[in-house]
Amino acid sequence: MRILLVEDEPDLGLSIKQALSQEAYIVDWVEDGTTAWDYLDDRITQYILAILDWNLPGLSGLELCRKLRQSGRSLPVIMLTVKDTDADKVAGLDAGADDYLVKPFSLSELLARLRALQRRSPQFSPRPLQVDSWVLDYRNYTIANTKQPEIFSVALTRKEFQLLEYFMRHPNLLISREQLMEQVWEREAEPGSNVVAAQMRLLRRKLEGHRLELPIETIYGLGYRFNV
Repeated sequence: MRILLVEDEPDLGLSIKQALSQEAYIVDWVEDGTTAWDYLDDRITQYILAILDWNLPGLSGLELCRKLRQSGRSLPVIMLTVKDTDADKVAGLDAGADDYLVKPFSLSELLARLRALQRRSPQFSPRPLQVDSWVLDYRNYTIANTKQPEIFSVALTRKEFQLLEYFMRHPNLLISREQLMEQVWEREAEPGSNVVAAQMRLLRRKLEGHRLELPIETIYGLGYRFNV
């Protein structure tokens, strides 16, 4: 699941990104509102949440939020700001923010607010994701197959979890290497050209070591398909 973080304070932005990455989110972090809108306006990239600082170079967080709502999108938004008056909070919520967090705040509080949004927003849910007999558990970052109950759940790395989540949310569809690079790796990352194939080999090898055969077909020259 992918989050857009827009924060122009480098130390705070890095801390938030690291905290979210440890929770297995893919985080695109930008430092100005104009670039943020370019990311949000790109309908290829699928975000499940935006965390917007109020005061930003270019477009402000308030303007970004208004543009989102005017475009008809219901993407959940958490607003970060030093503005703490009731009038400021009302302005942020009226612009379309779903939650409002006043600086300084603890990262544990931000994660708690995010979990609260998860409970209210159907587009990203901590409940296990099941496709056919395959079950991906968000609490423990594990994969299991209900047709093989004698085999315990297999623990996954963050990237393995993110790959499987993307495949399981797009069953039976051909997914190119370029799509995986766009959706499962951060935009600012510059992975090598063979990183997808290498990660897929490692994932298959891990699951085969636990006697779980992953139903992801490699279609040479085109990409991959999760067959169910």
